[in-house]
Amino acid sequence: MTELETERLLLRQWRHDDLEPYARICADPEVMRYLGGKPFNLRQSADQMEEFLQHWRDHGFGLWAAELRVSGAFIGFIGLTTHTWWPGVEVGWRLDRGFWNRGFATEGASAGLDYGFSELGLERIISITRPENTASRRVMEKIGLTFEQDAVLPHAGPVVIYGIDRSNWTPNR
Repeated sequence: MTELETERLLLRQWRHDDLEPYARICADPEVMRYLGGKPFNLRQSADQMEEFLQHWRDHGFGLWAAELRVSGAFIGFIGLTTHTWWPGVEVGWRLDRGFWNRGFATEGASAGLDYGFSELGLERIISITRPENTASRRVMEKIGLTFEQDAVLPHAGPVVIYGIDRSNWTPNR
């Protein structure tokens, strides 16, 4: 698994000891408000971590565990993923609420875009959120994605889709 370093983050492979802090993040109703609305229990968090690892095995890329470089603290995930219900690659993130509004999602997602376009050779990357999730929409705009469409997904209801093509991407170098 490829690891990425940004100024403040290490995007790395998932470890067994990530489960406890990840489950705590997923048990927070505020974190999960736009992600189905229901907090996860420990088993659901463990199952999702296993799905993330399986995605890496199947596709050679995925969602990285995100930690602070200065302290090694696990703060959530950031990275690239695919979905059975959408043809393409999505950049996404889920961070512990204590790390919101500090630029970590923007920093990590930008690194994910760079990796997707420069290392994986992707032609297009999208991001999806609920229409009312203004914080995630701001991150999407900061990393260069533009609003493309409103949609209704069977499992998620109303969403907004942002996207960027490789031809519109500016590397973070």
